[in-house]
Amino acid sequence: MRRRRFARFVELLERLDGDVRVIDVGGTLEFWTMMVFSNARVHVTVLNLGFDDAERRAAHVVIGDARDMHQFRDREFDVAFSNSVIEHVGTYADQKRMAAEVRRVAKRYFVQTPNKHFPIEPHFLVPGFQFLPLKVRALLLARFDLGWYSRAGTYPLALEQVAAVRLLTKRELCRLFPEGRLYKERFLGLTKSFVVYHGWD
Repeated sequence: MRRRRFARFVELLERLDGDVRVIDVGGTLEFWTMMVFSNARVHVTVLNLGFDDAERRAAHVVIGDARDMHQFRDREFDVAFSNSVIEHVGTYADQKRMAAEVRRVAKRYFVQTPNKHFPIEPHFLVPGFQFLPLKVRALLLARFDLGWYSRAGTYPLALEQVAAVRLLTKRELCRLFPEGRLYKERFLGLTKSFVVYHGWD
C-alpha cells in the first residue's frame, strides 16, 4: 500500500515542470532509499526532530519541528510531503499547527495518515485499541508487547507512548486541510488510511 501511495505521489510530481523542491515533513532518509526514488529534477529536503551522525552529514537534511518550520519562508517549496506523521505530533492543537505549517511552506501538499475508524489500530495492532480509555491503553502496553511497541514495563512510560499517537477522523483531517482533495486507501473494502492533497487542480 505504501508503494502504491508513493507511485501516486510520483505521478503527481511528474506533472510539474522544471526543478521541483520537495520537503518531506517528519520523514526519513531511509524512506527515500527504500522507495528507490531518483529524479534529477526533484530536490528533496527531509525535516525531522533528529537524525544520527551519518544522516546529519547528508545533503538536504534539516532538524526541525513539523509544528514550527520557522526556518522556511512562505511557499519556499513546491511540494510538502508527509507520510504517517501528523498522528504523532501531539494533541489536535498540535496537529492543527503542523497542518498550518505544511500549507504555509509549500505551494502544494500530499499528506497521508491512518483512519481512526479502521478496526485495527495500525501502531499497536489491537482491534479497537484507539477507542479504549487512555489509562486502559497504557496499562496494556505496560504489561504486553503490542504491535510495533515493546512492553513499556512501567505505567508512566506506557502512558507517554500511547498518548503520543492520536489518530484522525475523516472530518478532523478535512478541517485541517479544508481546500484539499481526499483520497481513501482501502484494505478489504474498508478505509485504512487517508491521503489529502492540494495544488494539482
